[in-house]
Amino acid sequence: MVNANWTASVTEFVLLGLSAHPKLEKMFFMLILLMYLVILLGNGVLILVTVSDSHLHTPMYFFLGNLSFLDICYTTSSVPLILDSFLTPRKTILFSACVVQMFLSFAMGATECVLLSMMAFDRYVAICNPLRYPVIMNKAAYVPMAASSWVAGSTASMVQTSLAMRLPFCGDNIINHFTCEILAVLKLACADISVNVISMGVTNVIFLGVPVLFISFSYVFILATILRIPSVEGRRKAFSTCSAHLTVVVVFYGTILFMYGKPKSKDPLGADKQDLADKLISLFYGVVTPMLNPIIYSLRNKDVKAAVRNLVFQKCFAQ
Repeated sequence: MVNANWTASVTEFVLLGLSAHPKLEKMFFMLILLMYLVILLGNGVLILVTVSDSHLHTPMYFFLGNLSFLDICYTTSSVPLILDSFLTPRKTILFSACVVQMFLSFAMGATECVLLSMMAFDRYVAICNPLRYPVIMNKAAYVPMAASSWVAGSTASMVQTSLAMRLPFCGDNIINHFTCEILAVLKLACADISVNVISMGVTNVIFLGVPVLFISFSYVFILATILRIPSVEGRRKAFSTCSAHLTVVVVFYGTILFMYGKPKSKDPLGADKQDLADKLISLFYGVVTPMLNPIIYSLRNKDVKAAVRNLVFQKCFAQ
């Protein structure tokens, strides 16, 4: 009964963010705002060209359009809150708003993990079974594949968010983060969180470990197939069709491994600096990857560059 009363009394959380570094807040406000605008513009243009250009109505670009929309949703679920916290002296968020933000961020992250593995399968079929590609990757296959990514990510997020919100929160309601990141929220619970920890571990295996293994095996077969191509030009052309996706995968998972795989400092003074570094890394992880995705696909893909040029010319000609 006590725990139930405490839970009911928690109506808001305080987001610590960079409260201890007010000078950094002003600087990062402009930087994050600029990066967010680039994300909206770059991914918005990619969505527009993949929908409007008939040459891009293929499985690969359908997945790319989903990835761009996903990146917009992911950043929009957190960046406006972060920007507002940089300008607001008291950085509070309602309990209900925290739940929604937690659900959306977790759902978008889990969905991207699955979607990237679907894109790897698409590249595997295109390189290793090119003659059967139109049969295997038809519309009846790739649309449900993309939809299942969204469903899987949303379901996982619903489970984790529900488990977290059933915990009693008593006393400290200060979240040492920019947003309602689920691990930061769990630290405030005044009850046993072993079920949450086990559930998070299983979810990480499913949505991080399995996709990484699947993508790795896919690219082993892809590279083996490419190396068997006799001509240098043929190998270059084949690799160029999957180099953008491989780059995005390396950036996405590489950043995650760097964030959670680095050793923790045991020195109290070093811990404070590391806490600031961890926050900044987490902050930039949420915006750098979504910002780089359209840039990578635009720079490394002739079809996308041609579609963007055609779109620009059409707009200019129409005016």
